[in-house]
Amino acid sequence: MIERYKTVRGPGSKEIVIKKSRFIGHVMPVDSEEAANAFIEDIKKKHWNATHNCSAYMIGERDEIQKQSDDGEPSGTAGKPILEVIRHQGLKNVAIVVTRYFGGIMLGAGGLIRAYADGAVAAIESGDAITKVLHREIFVEIDYTWHGKIENELRSREIRMGETLFTDKVRLECLPLNTEAESFKSWMVDLTQGQSLITEGEQLYFIEGE
Repeated sequence: MIERYKTVRGPGSKEIVIKKSRFIGHVMPVDSEEAANAFIEDIKKKHWNATHNCSAYMIGERDEIQKQSDDGEPSGTAGKPILEVIRHQGLKNVAIVVTRYFGGIMLGAGGLIRAYADGAVAAIESGDAITKVLHREIFVEIDYTWHGKIENELRSREIRMGETLFTDKVRLECLPLNTEAESFKSWMVDLTQGQSLITEGEQLYFIEGE
């Protein structure tokens, strides 16, 4: 799993008008090709009477899956510029559809490329670009006598926290950066003088800064 990547927070859409043609950019975070295609089909059904519904998506840690569609526009004037915007902005796991309602004025190849790129940018703006960062679950089990000290130390270091369970012991769900998991465990052993039970959980993504 990669340590961090950019994507969009959620679905969004935004309309722009270029020489009387309406271009509506739609965006969706997706984690599979099936999800991307389902999103594209949903937009096509919603805008069944549009002149074109051009699309592109990029999925995978290494952008393994990249697809584009001009949906009837001249080859290379729609799907490719949408895909290039996704690539240029460094986004992953994103699908974009730019819907066009023709306004009666021909744009030419260059005009179409710019229009579909602008539609993709508008879509991304509406979807709110974010950065997801990989964290590691570290469970720390301690006696109650350690709880106040450990909690203060975690707060002072601004370690992301999950759930705290209180039974005969205190079980803290700590979520340090994945890259810092080993040093975090060593620090916790030192901090509790070896009087803690430390176990690892899953790797999880969280939005940076939240």
